[in-house]
Amino acid sequence: MQKRSTRLSYVVVLLLLPLLSFSADPDSLQDFCVADQTASSISVNGFPCKPASEVTSDDFFFDGLTKMGDTSNIFGSNVTGGNVLTFPALNTLGISMNRVDFAPGGVNPPHSHPRATESGVVIKGKLLVGFVTTGNVYHSKVLTAGQMFVIPRGLVHFQKNVGVRKALVIAAFNSQLPGAVVLPFTLLLQHPRFQMMS
Repeated sequence: MQKRSTRLSYVVVLLLLPLLSFSADPDSLQDFCVADQTASSISVNGFPCKPASEVTSDDFFFDGLTKMGDTSNIFGSNVTGGNVLTFPALNTLGISMNRVDFAPGGVNPPHSHPRATESGVVIKGKLLVGFVTTGNVYHSKVLTAGQMFVIPRGLVHFQKNVGVRKALVIAAFNSQLPGAVVLPFTLLLQHPRFQMMS
């Protein structure tokens, strides 16, 4: 009886093995898919493609991260996105970048990216970078120019300039549109008490 059960287990495994090959992302069937943001809808994996005959060399270059962001706000920081909304050539490629500028004492408030892991490098300044795991464990470190960090997908994290000068981070994401849930805005501004005050 046990031999029969073992054989049945082997047969089930052999029948299910081919299904595992369908669980990975397929390779791209095209070289690129520059987003046609004038189209009326978003598809499952981004925007519809601009016709190849309308694509130009300029579509593949973006200078938006060269400009320092305005940090004269309540947080003393500014995020400049280089994602599919600002750089349409990233459509379907699964990558994007941000520039984050910090005034002295500035903070990129607690937030998460529901669709991406973030890795970043401090270009200048001195930053405290921290995140909280789903097990409620806090990890943090003060980083200086040239040092990197990684924040796993969906975890709440922040950066704070603990130096006396401006700071700059360049961050990369494994999503063309990582999304951001900024806790001070999401939690506080949606609360009825705060809505009455505005």
